[in-house]
Amino acid sequence: MWSNAKDKALRERAAEVIPGGMYGHQSTILMPDDFPQFFTRAEGTRITDADGNVYIDYMCAYGPNLLGYGRPEVMEAVARQQALVDTCTGPGPVMVDLAETLVGMISHADWAMFCKNGADTTMMALMIARAYRGKRKVLIAKNAYHGSMPWNTPRPAGVVAEDRAHLIYFDYNDTQALADAVKEAGDDLAGIFAAPFRHDTFTDQTLPDAEYARTARRLADEHDALLIVDDVRAGFRVARDCSWETIGVRPDLSCWGKILGNGQPISSLVGNNRAKAAASQIFVTGSFWFSAAPMAAALETLRIIRETDYLEHMQKMGTAFRDGLVRQAADFGFGLRITGPATLPIMLFDDDPDFRIGYGFCQAAMKRGVYLSPYHNMFMNAAMTDNDLTETLDATGAAFEAIKESRASLKPSAVLAALMDA
Repeated sequence: MWSNAKDKALRERAAEVIPGGMYGHQSTILMPDDFPQFFTRAEGTRITDADGNVYIDYMCAYGPNLLGYGRPEVMEAVARQQALVDTCTGPGPVMVDLAETLVGMISHADWAMFCKNGADTTMMALMIARAYRGKRKVLIAKNAYHGSMPWNTPRPAGVVAEDRAHLIYFDYNDTQALADAVKEAGDDLAGIFAAPFRHDTFTDQTLPDAEYARTARRLADEHDALLIVDDVRAGFRVARDCSWETIGVRPDLSCWGKILGNGQPISSLVGNNRAKAAASQIFVTGSFWFSAAPMAAALETLRIIRETDYLEHMQKMGTAFRDGLVRQAADFGFGLRITGPATLPIMLFDDDPDFRIGYGFCQAAMKRGVYLSPYHNMFMNAAMTDNDLTETLDATGAAFEAIKESRASLKPSAVLAALMDA
């Protein structure tokens, strides 16, 4: 029997000592009512909340779980490194090993730098683009998420106009809008940010048009600016290389995070020799950026990426997940769109402008042991099994039946409704 008494008690305590009770992308404020906020265990494909409820997790910590929570080989690598040295006065030799490995695996990469979060990598990329030729203007697709720094946080509290003074926005996949933005930048163009595909929240995902990608590369070259692919979310979930290699376009810089250490705290910015001198000029650092244990985790994760069929398995599982949900939705009289790569799907309902059907469905599935998102892309992981998928579809089938019976009484989240009104 599902319950959430302990989670509610933790939320009450947290509200007294943590601003907002919780903050950032893992806050459940935008999730359906009663979604658990606190978890006590994670293993393989499953997470356990504070009340002991177990879920098959399709959010994968919002991406870092690539191979399965607590993948034994990765955890053993962490333990071996921690027994030697982790956070120290200088990095361990593993830093050089990891940089060499990334350079060997990512086609456009000649060098690598390390940090902790995706926002660190995109901030470094922004700085390097500006340091490259001393220019200021940076182009970004509208609504694209590149982290939580002041220059791009989606919530503007505490941000001043000067933080974004030299950003120019364009429509993703629109070559003319991109060209117009380049023209607006003029001789002051420093860089072009590119998401690997359009993965904005609350909207269908769109794969990159090859002509759009080639245009971004050409315009960057013509203006001696740097092209940056933000692969923090999609890295190694689309290809065993930079995501834009699938359409034949190589950036100057690419940003990597989330999956790099299979849950251990490490991210990376890699680049080509064109950008190397500028990368050497900027000053970026952090007390824990050079810790050795997460680097050991990344080395082992990269070995598994190279030597196993993890990607093909995730694609197979993701395709079966999508096909099963779409089939069930049709059987119960719902229109369901699942867009994006099979390994990073987003699920949105037809005729659901205020997301009440999506929210109701995800809440019903959650209470039956499947953790889904009604507004954010989800993530497949390599630990997923046929049995997990069978259990998932059993739960989602029951969830569809439940919301079909209660469809007339479904209501959108009060928080979401307020945001949409704003």
